Amino acid sequence: MSLIAILLLILLGIFLFLVEFLLVPGVTVAGIAGFILLVGGVYMGYDSLGTPQGHYILAGAVFLSVGIIAYSLRAGTWKRLMLNSTISGKVSSYEEEKVKVGDEGVSVTRLNPMGKVLINGEYLEAKSIGPYIEQKKKIKVVNIKDFSVVVKSIDE
Repeated sequence: MSLIAILLLILLGIFLFLVEFLLVPGVTVAGIAGFILLVGGVYMGYDSLGTPQGHYILAGAVFLSVGIIAYSLRAGTWKRLMLNSTISGKVSSYEEEKVKVGDEGVSVTRLNPMGKVLINGEYLEAKSIGPYIEQKKKIKVVNIKDFSVVVKSIDE
C-alpha cells in the first residue's frame, strides 16, 4: 500500500474522531470507524513500509491526532464559527400599579399552563390555575407572587 493511501486512512480516521468528539454524542459509528481507520492506517504502514517507517507513521499519527483535537477544542477556534448575536429581549415584567389582583383581561395565547395575556394594555406572561385556557378567552388575575401573574378563566 502506498504512503498516500496510508496517510489518507489516518487523516480520515482523525476526521471521524473529530466528528465523534464534537458533533455526535456518545460512542457511535463515527468513533468506531475512526478508530479502525487510524489503527488500520498505522498497521498498513508497518506492513507495507517496514518497522522504522511504521514507527514514524505511528508517532506522526499520535502527534497529529493530539494536535488537531487540542486545537479544535480550544475556545478561540469555535468563536469564529459561533453565531454572534445578542438577545435584546427582557424578562416578562410589569409595573405593579398597572396590574392588580381582580383585574380582568384576555388570553393572547393558549395558557398551557403558561402563556401570554393582555391585562390593562400590558402583555404579560401568566400562569393559569385549573384547566388550560384557550386563546381569546376572558381571564381574571387571582394572584400576583414574585412577579408571576396567576389567572383563571371567567368564561365558564
